[in-house]
Amino acid sequence: MLWVLLILETVIFALVMGRIMAIDYGKKRTGIAVSDALQMIASGLTTVATDELFPFLETYFKTENVVRLIVGEPTQKDGTPSAVETEIQKFLKKFSQKFPEIPIERVDERYTSKMAFQTMIDSGLKKKQRRNKALIDEISATIILQQYLY
Repeated sequence: MLWVLLILETVIFALVMGRIMAIDYGKKRTGIAVSDALQMIASGLTTVATDELFPFLETYFKTENVVRLIVGEPTQKDGTPSAVETEIQKFLKKFSQKFPEIPIERVDERYTSKMAFQTMIDSGLKKKQRRNKALIDEISATIILQQYLY
């Protein structure tokens, strides 16, 4: 009987905590990753066309309890903001208006695309599969989330 109570307690705790979502925002595509409900494991979710991002988020938030959004902060090697930062700021403003209950945090995303590509090589993906930019964006979002969680 005790193990049943422990399982129920874990499930309830996970539901209360909620998921953390990370976004690797791009002008064309946006990679998305989410944590498990206990906020311990980062997993790639998908890549969506950036112009379809808000409809995707609205649908996802209806079925999943997302309690925080992590957005990659792209910078140049010298630390200055990347060209896409202007678009990200527009996204952040709109997100805050649509979903004011979800706090946003930024994480430095320098070199995540290179790390994602290396992850693809290390996992044994063929050269043709490594050309999939959508997969690179999803893995980059996962790396951003991992950096936040750890």
